[in-house]
This record gives sequence, structure tokens and C-alpha cells, in this order.
Amino acid sequence: MKLKTLRLVIGSVALIVSGTASAQAEIKVGIAGPLSGSTLIIGEQQLIGAQTAIDHLNEAGGLLGEEIVATSVDDACDPDQAKAAARQLVSEGVIFVVGHACSGASLAATKIYEEAGIIMISPASTNPKVTDEGGPNVFRVIGRDDQQGMIAGDYLADNHGNSNIAIIHDGQAYGLGLAEFTKRQLNERGVTEVMFDSYIPEQADYKSLVDKLVDTKTNVLYAGGYQADIGIILRQVKEELPDLQLFSGDSLANTEFLYIAGEAGEGTYFTFGPDIRLYPEATDVVAAFRDEEAFEPEGYTLYSYAAVQAWAQAVQQAGSTELRDVIKSLKSGSFDTALGKIGFDEKGDVTGASAFVWYVFGEEDYMLVE
Repeated sequence: MKLKTLRLVIGSVALIVSGTASAQAEIKVGIAGPLSGSTLIIGEQQLIGAQTAIDHLNEAGGLLGEEIVATSVDDACDPDQAKAAARQLVSEGVIFVVGHACSGASLAATKIYEEAGIIMISPASTNPKVTDEGGPNVFRVIGRDDQQGMIAGDYLADNHGNSNIAIIHDGQAYGLGLAEFTKRQLNERGVTEVMFDSYIPEQADYKSLVDKLVDTKTNVLYAGGYQADIGIILRQVKEELPDLQLFSGDSLANTEFLYIAGEAGEGTYFTFGPDIRLYPEATDVVAAFRDEEAFEPEGYTLYSYAAVQAWAQAVQQAGSTELRDVIKSLKSGSFDTALGKIGFDEKGDVTGASAFVWYVFGEEDYMLVE
């Protein structure tokens, strides 16, 4: 399926079938992420990345001689809806799920997949509990927030140790976890924040939070949460504190943040993995997105593509789609992906992938911090 057509179904639960018409059998997989709400951009990246990888596999003959058929479901980045989405995928008979994207959604769904014998590889869930507490069927191709928070805490201590640093979060698994790990590292470095507070996500006005930031004379703000809320908060707080410097995590890895935050977003720093678009291993894949489909594979797009690659190669190495065989292959093998050569440890965390690095937003895009 062409990406332009694929994007038309985003925003509702959709059944997506890809591949050649000549295949005689099917392997069913699921793609689970936010296809509605304020985190839609993350779900779009995930869906397009995973579906494109599936299309490419089918164009090359499928997997073990069978066509791969994908069902996408909307979890709205919500734990309760994630459970419903996971149960739908179980009822569809999938054997592998790319997802979920939001950590809270992943944590809600892992037990359902474990009980059903379904492998899950998240391209975006960074909360450590996803793999620390998930079953042997749970994997991820992105780093963890204990790593990301340590990097953020060290950077703030090294560069803004004498500033009035406030840390805020949205109370959800991803935002709260990231804020707590950042705070922990900052405090271990001997720096105490002037405020550690939460906000209710998906609000149009954050005046009460802005007032607290003004009262504490905050000039450095670390925000754990998703790009839409953070963009609104930043736009509003800069009306009162124009010199405030914002730092955040991987959810800001999309240019939509600038559309929300406007000029206030320029100069914002955030952590994410290295820019995979620049990797030699990803050259052909990136060209396919850009030239054939007019889609920029930023953010989690290539992570989702790599999740499908790793699973497919594990199946090929095992010569089987049986759960135990594929889990054994995933935990013992190495896989050539858009992220480079990766593997997984016993918990299901990715190995071989580079750690988080810093980016900064300019007027129209974000760039690596040298």
C-alpha cells in the first residue's frame, strides 16, 4: 500500500493489507499506536514505518513463503484503550505486534500479549518497566528513560547548575518516569530544582502552571510529556518568561512541535537517538520514503521499520513463527536493520544501538547539537 493512501486511514481503526496477490498463506501482524488525539504524529510515524517495512518484505516474497498481513489499531496513547486494542489484535490472530508507542499503553498491553503468546516490539516506549516487568515476549528497539534521564540530569547540572531549574511532567508513565529519572540524576549531582510538579495533559490553558513557574523565577524548564502539551505550555510561559530555556525528551522528535509552540519553540533542546536518517544502513530506506512517498522518516519512523526487520530476520533465522523459537532467536541473534546491527538482551532491551544524544530546534527543523 502506498503511504499516501495509508495516511488517509489514520485517525480510525483500520485494516491494512499489503503485499502480492500471489501468496497462498498469510502471517498476521498488528500495529498498535495512537492514531487519534494529540499524539497522532507519533502513531503516524509508527504506522507508516512498520507498514512500509511489511510492504518491502512482501515485495521481496514475503516471510517463509507467506504474505504478511497487518492490522492497525488505535490505542489513543491511553492505557484502557490500549487494552481494548490489544484484545482486538488477539482476536485477529496476530503473532507479532509493532507497538505500542506510548509507555503507558505498552505497560497496559504487555500482559495481554504474554497470555496470548504474541511477540511485541515497541519502537518508542522508553519507560524501563516495559522490559523490566514485561514477559519474555516483550522487546524494544529504543533506549530507556533511566539512560535518557541520566543524560538530561548531567547536562542540566553541567550547564545550568546555578539556574532556577523546574521539572514538570504529565503524570503518565512516560512523562513522569522521564522527569523522575532526570530529577534523580540532577539531585545526585548536587543540584536541587526549585519546583517538581505535574500538569493535566490535553488542556488549552496552563495558566496555573505558568504562574508557579513565574513565582519560582524559573529560567530553565525540563518537561516530561508529549509534544502537544509541552508546545502549548512553552508558548504560554514564554509570554511571562521570555528568556526561559526548555529541555525535554524523545517525544519532541518531530517538526509538529514547532507548529504548536511557534517561535517560542526555537532553541528548545531534547534528547533522542542518533539521527538514523544519516546512517549508511538506512540510505535506501530513507530514499524510498522521501522520493517514492514524499514522507520524511523522522522520529520513530525508522525505529518502527527496524522493529519489523528484526522480527522478520528472527523468524527467518528460526525457520519458524512459533513463539519460543522466535523469542530464542531474538535474544540470541543479531539483525541488520535501518538502525544498524542490533540485538536484544535477556530483558528484551535493544543492544548495539547508540545512546541518546541532544538536538536543538531551529526556525523550521531540529538538528544535532555538536
